[in-house]
Amino acid sequence: MNKDLRIRDLLTKNKQDASCYLWGYPDDEGIQLNGGRTGASKGPDQIRECFLKMTPQYFNKKIWDGGNLSTQAPIAARHELAKAQCLETLREKKFLITLGGGHDYGYPDSAAFVHYNEKSKKKPVVINFDAHMDVRPLDHGLTSGTPFYRLLSEFGKKVQLIEVGIQDHCNSPEHILWAKKQGAHVILQNDILKKGLLNCLKPLLKKYPGHPTFISVDIDAFSSAFAPGCSQSWPTGLDVHDFFEAFDDLFKKLNVQGLGIYEVSPPLDVGVLTSRLAALIVYRALKNRGVV
Repeated sequence: MNKDLRIRDLLTKNKQDASCYLWGYPDDEGIQLNGGRTGASKGPDQIRECFLKMTPQYFNKKIWDGGNLSTQAPIAARHELAKAQCLETLREKKFLITLGGGHDYGYPDSAAFVHYNEKSKKKPVVINFDAHMDVRPLDHGLTSGTPFYRLLSEFGKKVQLIEVGIQDHCNSPEHILWAKKQGAHVILQNDILKKGLLNCLKPLLKKYPGHPTFISVDIDAFSSAFAPGCSQSWPTGLDVHDFFEAFDDLFKKLNVQGLGIYEVSPPLDVGVLTSRLAALIVYRALKNRGVV
């Protein structure tokens, strides 16, 4: 065995050989429309660079990289193309990894996942790790603050949304109330500090055992000590070690079919700290799947 193997050595040009498809969204127009700081368009390539240098533990599965989404079309059309790519991935029974880009892509990713699982006997679950609810109405267009407003408006009770790490100073009480009225579970950062992340998630994991699940990670869910490179970075937020303990448990208890990571902004980063965190999340997901 070659001791110098890296994850880049697991890449294949043959999609059918792969167990995982990787897509990039080099697009931060949704962040700009939301009044945020741009730079996340650089996220996919920087995350890839960090991820592909890492060392795999397993060598029997392959990864297919579908490259970056074209940003030539209007944002609505880009979202539709992203949704089609994700749906294709799931229909081909491949694990889905998407790299943003703005969190507006949380809608096409999760909508494709829900559509794919609409006839499942177990309700599809979307878990969003985020400082923000991202349930803003569409007054200002398809912004990075709208993905789960769109998801809940379209699918209603057909999907179980779980919002994790929500911070008081980042959200309108009306947005939290609206989401709860649609059936969403909301886990506040204040409760995580008191009880621990895994303890906050355990009751929900018992409620939805084995349910098909998509995990959405807006990198601003983390404290700026771990993730300074994003549009909205706060000293408050998730701790990396607590997150990975809970993250691993999600893969044990749920049928995780995909992962999206959003809002990583290399121009705003300190070194490549935030991109490395995003790469570690991808790595941990694929390690839990026995891919890397």
